[in-house]
Amino acid sequence: MVTGGTDGIGKGLGLYYLGRGDRVVAVGSNPDKGRRFLAEARAIGSGERAEYIQADLSLVAENRRVVAHIAESYPVVDALVLAARYYRSTRYETAEGIEHNFALFYLSRYLFSRGLADQMEAGERPVILDLAGPGGDLLAMNWDDLQFARDYRPDQIMMQCGKLSDLAGVGFTAEHPGSRIHYVLAHPGLTATGFTGDYNEADAALAAGMHDRGQSVDAAVAMLRRHLDNPDPEPLSAYMQHTKIDVGGEPFDPAAARRLADITETVLSGSGQPA
Repeated sequence: MVTGGTDGIGKGLGLYYLGRGDRVVAVGSNPDKGRRFLAEARAIGSGERAEYIQADLSLVAENRRVVAHIAESYPVVDALVLAARYYRSTRYETAEGIEHNFALFYLSRYLFSRGLADQMEAGERPVILDLAGPGGDLLAMNWDDLQFARDYRPDQIMMQCGKLSDLAGVGFTAEHPGSRIHYVLAHPGLTATGFTGDYNEADAALAAGMHDRGQSVDAAVAMLRRHLDNPDPEPLSAYMQHTKIDVGGEPFDPAAARRLADITETVLSGSGQPA
């Protein structure tokens, strides 16, 4: 199961596991990319094991719809890859009144991991792979204004998204003591993906330069797949490329994770969807 599964690293992982013989469900918002994903699956003889679900995962309602579909259709989910992201140079609120990055990069990960936990517990060696930027200082958290309503700065938003993922992982393992699910936070390094987003001119030039310097998607997939095939034994682990990060330190503070979970449930309660 791959969110952000029709582009970049998410798509690369999906096609790799299809080629290996697994069944893959890819979620993405762009139907043209979804059709290309299915065509590539057919080209490698895996079309009958590929499913594409079109959804705007910046919307809580859409996350809940897709999670319900997966839970009903697949009693066992062995791996959940959380890769959806979309860069925005200017602030944008969804139709549900939630800042787009907070909704897509964080709430979607929160809802999928919690919503599919039962199906994952049925897996042989279940893994949640959250593609973010683990290990940054908690000072990146803009606690008084998590959705940056007053001073939107996209680079700070993206740094905070990494911390949101860190704390979501800490919260998940605290909420599921004794679980068989391994939660892995990982960043494979700069990768030449599509850098999907809505960029101003300066940010677009920066993104183009990053694309030129980045490693190939295949290199990133080769680095990440070991976390899916052979995750570390502990419930929560984190990696920046090949370097393992200590998840017992201040950046992964359980109290901060509980604080974020409380805020999250308040946001979800006000989104027009049940928390």
